[in-house]
Amino acid sequence: MNQDRNAGTLRRLPVQKRSAERFERLLDACAELLDEVGYAALTTKEVARRAEVPIGTLYQFFSDRQGLIGALASRNLESFLERVADRLEREEPEGIPGIVDVTVDEFVTMRRTITGFGVVDFGSEGQDRILSPSLDNNTAVAARLRSLTASLIRIRDDADLELAVRVALECADSVLKLAFRTDPEGDAEMIAECKRVLNSYLNHRLG
Repeated sequence: MNQDRNAGTLRRLPVQKRSAERFERLLDACAELLDEVGYAALTTKEVARRAEVPIGTLYQFFSDRQGLIGALASRNLESFLERVADRLEREEPEGIPGIVDVTVDEFVTMRRTITGFGVVDFGSEGQDRILSPSLDNNTAVAARLRSLTASLIRIRDDADLELAVRVALECADSVLKLAFRTDPEGDAEMIAECKRVLNSYLNHRLG
């Protein structure tokens, strides 16, 4: 489990197996309710009821709703990075286009299949430092992606890579949000256009 989950308002991490199971049940319940009622209507009381755990147990882990959402966002990010890393290792894509394909495809797949991901992927509205107390959400995600892909992109100046990944992530975030606003399953043409934009920019910037 990544230590970033301990940022913000997460009170403690589970140690024993039973506690870990309850922790994950609470996150699962949170994700389900986000899809059903949305972020604004989400309450810790209802999350605990859905997870079938006492409300006091929820507050042993999370000080408030923000802590719960932060832990869910962190779990989503860890799952996303694991999926990307697994595909990069298996497929060994060549160059920027291959990395872009894998990264975008895995995000789109999670957006289509993971409960609650469409409401809280790696953060939520009005909570721009939910993954790290010192970085906004997209900067935190970009840093993790940069570390994951740095060995696959030959570039001398790491500062160039840092800036390029940060800008590319902002572009992808905006275009993919538009793709899913246009079509609940993600507009295929816009997703393809997102890849074209990223490839053009990153090849120009880093190629």
